Amino acid sequence: MTKVFILDANQEPLYPVRISHARLLLSQGKATVFQRYPFTIILKESLSHLKLEQLGFKIHPGVKTTSNIVNKDNKIGINVSRLPNRGI
Repeated sequence: MTKVFILDANQEPLYPVRISHARLLLSQGKATVFQRYPFTIILKESLSHLKLEQLGFKIHPGVKTTSNIVNKDNKIGINVSRLPNRGI
């Protein structure tokens, strides 16, 4: 399951959301595309009542693919993307 990065109106990072939830925010006009790669959306209104959580980012190099993982409290990992390694 791929996640989409999301920023609030002050460009503070929020917890990544599913593609379907991001598509819903875009179609309702509550968010716009901030960056295409990695795909990131930004909310139009500020969410001052939410508490932001500290997230970590890890790169896991593998033999065939390299995975980018966002984790929370070094416990839960969300696989954001997988990039195939190019052979020689």
